Amino acid sequence: MKKLTFLPYLAVAATLAFAGVAQADEVKGNAAAGNAKVWLCVGCHSIPDYRADYPLVYKVPMLGGQNGAYIATALSEYKKGERKHPTMRAIAASLSDQDMADIGEYYAAQTASTPNNPLK
Repeated sequence: MKKLTFLPYLAVAATLAFAGVAQADEVKGNAAAGNAKVWLCVGCHSIPDYRADYPLVYKVPMLGGQNGAYIATALSEYKKGERKHPTMRAIAASLSDQDMADIGEYYAAQTASTPNNPLK
């Protein structure tokens, strides 16, 4: 029976190995790359107090200064259909995970002190 005492250690080692693989797959956003990818976002998200009226009246948020991971997660949820706005879902469907991370980091880098930037 002593030969089986290594099994718990093996299970812990396997768990740590798989956790390392999951972390290696994490996508890192790049704000500079995001600059070239936000062209479709600015049509709605760069207009102060803009309201979209399809499918319902919806106040469109300004994204500058928002947490990059939050934006990437929201885009991913639109792509998966977990968030239901049809326009956002169609836009997110065309984005890769890297695109979403880059867009998130671009908007996270925009602050009140950022020079006047029409893409905020």
